[in-house]
Amino acid sequence: MQGSANLNIMIKAARKAGRSLVKDFREVENLQVSMKGAGDFVSRADIAAENILKEELLGARPTYGWLAEEGGSQDGADPTRRWIVDPLDGTTNFLHGLPHWGVSIALEHKGQIVSAVVYDPAKDEMFYAEKGSGAWLNDSRRLRVSGRSRMIEAIFATGIPFAAKNTLPATLKDLAKLMPECAGVRRWGAASLDLAYVAAGRFDGYWERELKLWDIAAGYLIALEAGALVDGVRAGQEPLESGALLCANNAIFDGFAKIIREV
Repeated sequence: MQGSANLNIMIKAARKAGRSLVKDFREVENLQVSMKGAGDFVSRADIAAENILKEELLGARPTYGWLAEEGGSQDGADPTRRWIVDPLDGTTNFLHGLPHWGVSIALEHKGQIVSAVVYDPAKDEMFYAEKGSGAWLNDSRRLRVSGRSRMIEAIFATGIPFAAKNTLPATLKDLAKLMPECAGVRRWGAASLDLAYVAAGRFDGYWERELKLWDIAAGYLIALEAGALVDGVRAGQEPLESGALLCANNAIFDGFAKIIREV
């Protein structure tokens, strides 16, 4: 796909941050790690990647606002546009030497996500989308959600809450209801890639609670542009505002949603 100037900036920035992360990933045992909260780590690699993204994105578009996991938020001279960034989604995987983590970049315009990049440096997979232009993988592969229509053949992804998160009981209830009805559930530890995998047809659906905007902003648009239905875990709940998201292909969405929303 021939992307916009903004999308090209995002892809370039993601690749540059990815190179830095891959270098640190090879020496993961030597990383200096501090505790940011129970089970939630922040590393030198994470902060270095965010600094690269900030330099690249705000260097190219200095009037845009900024929201990122480590560096917080800042207003831009242009109040209608904002970068939303997670420099290392899947930090715990990264720090344990598991090669499943990504760089997530979204561009928000007037409250809508209009461009999105999720980059998996370990596998060199670049997922990207622009509103109204479809979703793509690397240079030329158009992404479409899976065509599976039977729940018993479907694989779902989720995040199982850790440490002191409040939604573990709800998630365990979800699993108890869903697993007898489907082909399996995966917990891979990177929300942005879970959504990208739904877009690519690798997962048939995904749900999770207690997410942050930077976790899902890019993956949300990529999934939508690949034909997924995306809603809140509760009917009518705004997923980007609530951080509680349910996503699946059109054929199984209603059955999936009914199971998760069942009280």
